Amino acid sequence: MIIGETVPAVPSWLTDPLWDQFAALLPARPEFAAGHPLRCHRRRIPDRIVFDKLLQVLRFGCSYQGIADTTCSASTIRNRRDEWIKLGLLARLKQIVLEAYDRIVGLLLEDISVDGCITKAPGGGEIAGPSPVDRRKQGMKRSLLAEGYGIPLGRELAGANRHDSPLLAPTLDHLGDLGPLPADITVHLDSGYDSGKTRDVLTGRGLHGESARKGDKAPIQASQRWHVERTNAWHNAFNRLQRCYERRKTVVDAFFDLADAIVTLRALIRKAWTTHRWDNRPSRRP
Repeated sequence: MIIGETVPAVPSWLTDPLWDQFAALLPARPEFAAGHPLRCHRRRIPDRIVFDKLLQVLRFGCSYQGIADTTCSASTIRNRRDEWIKLGLLARLKQIVLEAYDRIVGLLLEDISVDGCITKAPGGGEIAGPSPVDRRKQGMKRSLLAEGYGIPLGRELAGANRHDSPLLAPTLDHLGDLGPLPADITVHLDSGYDSGKTRDVLTGRGLHGESARKGDKAPIQASQRWHVERTNAWHNAFNRLQRCYERRKTVVDAFFDLADAIVTLRALIRKAWTTHRWDNRPSRRP
């Protein structure tokens, strides 16, 4: 590696199509900022630079000040991030990638799984709480919904002290964003959901539950819930999600939307590599 060379946060075969779709969502902007306080012409920082900076923050978990340089300041990264969140662009990007995956590969909705994951939240914030597994330090819990292969479909964020079971109903509500669903859906859960309340929630939604039973060893009751556990591991590979310093829920959701888009697009490219041809296709299967 050449000294001073920047390590890419995401490979170019994954970043380029992601940016192409995101750029199509951006509204038209003037090249110069008309509202400059000194009434002079200041060239607007290109959106691609800020997008790459957000990818680096997501992947490496660094601070905005740590990733800022002569091309883009920390305040510009935060301001552009908030602007895109207000426009709903990152959520829309995630939805478009998910729809593309469903159209080309197909979502496996007959078997879905839900699982909770506790991570660190040293900065506290709106969705932080005392962690029961980290000496009551501030932590965050995500209740994740995934389809049969592990593609993330939705999440519910809460403090680390919240139990998994009460988060099941709002997590399953994300199924309503997917359009037509199969007639028979099986929800795979771990033993933390083994309760009458969970069974009532599933029955009320017309879903079939397959929960691990408390006291039984894992090999005996192994099921398809390992897909969501793998997806949680994919999320934790993004250091900004594993150790989150963001204090606002909207910002955390935006980073999760960006991570979901990356995870889904990576799976789409991997599965389509043997059946499709396109420009800038990776020479080797990802």
